[in-house]
Amino acid sequence: MRLTILGCSGSIPGPNTAASGYLLEAEGFLLALELGNGTLAQLQTVADPFDLDALVLSHLHPDHCADVSALTVLRRYHPAPPYPARPRLLPVHAPADAPWRLANAYAPNEAERAETDLSDVFAFHRLRDERTTIGPFEVTAVPVDHPTPAFGLRVSYGGRILAYTGDTGPCAALGELADGADVLLSEASWTDAEDRPAGVHLSGRQAGELARAAGAGRLLLTHVAPWTDRDAVLAEAKAIFPNAELVEQGAVYDL
Repeated sequence: MRLTILGCSGSIPGPNTAASGYLLEAEGFLLALELGNGTLAQLQTVADPFDLDALVLSHLHPDHCADVSALTVLRRYHPAPPYPARPRLLPVHAPADAPWRLANAYAPNEAERAETDLSDVFAFHRLRDERTTIGPFEVTAVPVDHPTPAFGLRVSYGGRILAYTGDTGPCAALGELADGADVLLSEASWTDAEDRPAGVHLSGRQAGELARAAGAGRLLLTHVAPWTDRDAVLAEAKAIFPNAELVEQGAVYDL
């Protein structure tokens, strides 16, 4: 499978850098993981958004899903949508409250929400603690530790495994998620310090410890906040897990 980084800035978009968004491709099937602020613009540089076959949202903080509103506009109002050649409804796998939370983000006033929801453009599927087949991919969602319902994602195809932490603090579920992964795509929002709030994010050191304990083949660090020293995060991770690197927007990885 091929992984393209649409955006990798943590918490907010950075200077000329979109927030969280990743594109997985296998057998011509395009699966987006996250669609945070600015990622729809980046997606259009590598693919027609109408060619997306499915979208998975690990959780519903804006830096992971804000551009669903823009995608709604595209799919609803484009003057020449490729229907019926492409399915009218895009499958969206997301936490249970995604239909109303994303509708509220798109139509913040009650009158507009009363006239429309998002069911004309998306087919919502509740993300659960289970394995789901999405096109050629097997996707296992694992609940992780974050202030809102959130999942890590374990994606397998062709005998290869990509583990994606989503946003999370250290928790036992991460060991199951990352175990034996060929590639661990891990958030590392800050450097390590004792006063970091629990149950929010990982540090570079914690991401490195996770990769080492899980026996991962490769560690890709993402979701570094714009106010965080990226080189310091990478140094923390590499001190524990040498095969670590920072992802860059636009980078492509053949896994």
